[in-house]
Amino acid sequence: EMSAEQLATRIIAEQSGVPSSDIRRGRITEGQFASIVEASRLMNTVPLYVDQTGGLGIGQLAARARRLKRQRGLDLLIIDYIQLLQGSSRRGSDNRVQEVTEITNQLKALSKELHVPILALSQLSRQVENRDDKRPQLSDLRESGSIEQDADVVLFVYREEYYLKNKEPKPGTIEYEQWQNEMSQVHGIAEVIIGKQRHGPTGTVRLWFEDSVTRFSNLAHEDHLPATYGS
Repeated sequence: EMSAEQLATRIIAEQSGVPSSDIRRGRITEGQFASIVEASRLMNTVPLYVDQTGGLGIGQLAARARRLKRQRGLDLLIIDYIQLLQGSSRRGSDNRVQEVTEITNQLKALSKELHVPILALSQLSRQVENRDDKRPQLSDLRESGSIEQDADVVLFVYREEYYLKNKEPKPGTIEYEQWQNEMSQVHGIAEVIIGKQRHGPTGTVRLWFEDSVTRFSNLAHEDHLPATYGS
């Protein structure tokens, strides 16, 4: 969904530790500039190919993946995101659920054919926003149960902080103190929910998330986390 330029900014921010917002606005120090140059030099050696073509059909995607595999080698295919792909023209008049089913079936076949893992992002249905507990579930995958059926692994990312920060009460109130306490417990925490794993267990893994550089890392020991939100 992002352009190649936006994606490059995200990657360089994660690698350099310089916030992506500062990179976009050009508000960087000399030290940060050196970090960006070093990250760019490193990324220049990584064989990463970005195809920004919009409205790709699943057949076109498969053809390009085969050509890339043959000419340059291919170890991982990432799709951002499934709902932007189109099915074959033969089934273009069918409903969208059937079209997404065709797409996931062909992605599964393509993965086996090329012997490469395919990481496909998916939208979630809006019903998740109407629940008190907004942790995604398999039933929230938008437009097709075939995503759940065809995928070997289904992962969801959930951040309580994302929702809680929008409920900030008036400062100086008891509610605000309670909110601060709740924020301190979830600040920087991301839950990776393993909704499905064909050859392993399901469950939840807690990670540390740095929003400014879009970086996930192992969660530090509780003694090393900030005592209060904003500290």
